[in-house]
Amino acid sequence: MPRAPVVSVVEDDKFFRESMRRLMRSLGYPVEVFSSAADFLASPRLLETTCLIADVQMPVMGGFELHRCLLDSGKAIPTILVTAYPNDIDRARAQNDGVVCYLGKPIDETLLLWCLGGALGFEENS
Repeated sequence: MPRAPVVSVVEDDKFFRESMRRLMRSLGYPVEVFSSAADFLASPRLLETTCLIADVQMPVMGGFELHRCLLDSGKAIPTILVTAYPNDIDRARAQNDGVVCYLGKPIDETLLLWCLGGALGFEENS
């Protein structure tokens, strides 16, 4: 029996992190939230995570670096990167790095649902 998808959110902004927690729960996803990449990497939930949503700009290790760290350690988790400062250079980098989606804040819920479907290997009903 396949396990339920666990969405992990790594975001240093408390308001956005808690908003994402509420949104994921309202959509029926088990969710874990972390205030830093280091907290996520040290968590036992790392191995249970089936989709990662991470902020691009965080202190010490941002979303791009976290994604690369996971790939380099053999833990490829489908990743959605979010940013308050979207730009074409980072969008191209995300595509080249195999990131599922690169989204600007505030998050468009419909687009996020589409991205989650891609990350989890199914299409969301809308």
